[in-house]
Amino acid sequence: MKKRKKVVLKIIIIVLTVLISLFLIRAVNPSEIDDITPGIPCPELEKYNPDVLYVIPNYQEHPLSFYPEWCDYILSLNKTLALHGLNHTYREFLYQEITQENLQSGIYEFETCFGYSPEIFKPPQLKINKENKDLIEKNNLKLQGIFNQITHKVYHCEDSDNIPNKIIRIF
Repeated sequence: MKKRKKVVLKIIIIVLTVLISLFLIRAVNPSEIDDITPGIPCPELEKYNPDVLYVIPNYQEHPLSFYPEWCDYILSLNKTLALHGLNHTYREFLYQEITQENLQSGIYEFETCFGYSPEIFKPPQLKINKENKDLIEKNNLKLQGIFNQITHKVYHCEDSDNIPNKIIRIF
């Protein structure tokens, strides 16, 4: 019985250490926000003041290049900008075969809007298949996934994730 209590105590200590470490890592890492696009209101930009903005280049068939004033505003925030999918349709990078032309179209919209190419890519809902992952890597984009999501506070415009932004802010 004594041995079992020691094992349980060790497990509790390990779990607490991991949780505290994760809390501290998330506190010092840059914060991020997903789903930045002219078609989605995002009061969270001012509320949480994130360091990295993940931008959707062609949300609901509205390319970024149609919104030069919005592009200028986002650039004026002086944040790190990254590509977040193409159209942000449901798990587009998991279920759809994204072609080089599709990806290049999204990159073009990003470049037209911001004046430079994206260096970082995060698929919507963090879902991506092997072929699309290879395409992202072939285009020299740094792929962000679940590890990034765990080690950074990642907010969503319109508080659209399973975990509310107010909980993300605390933890």
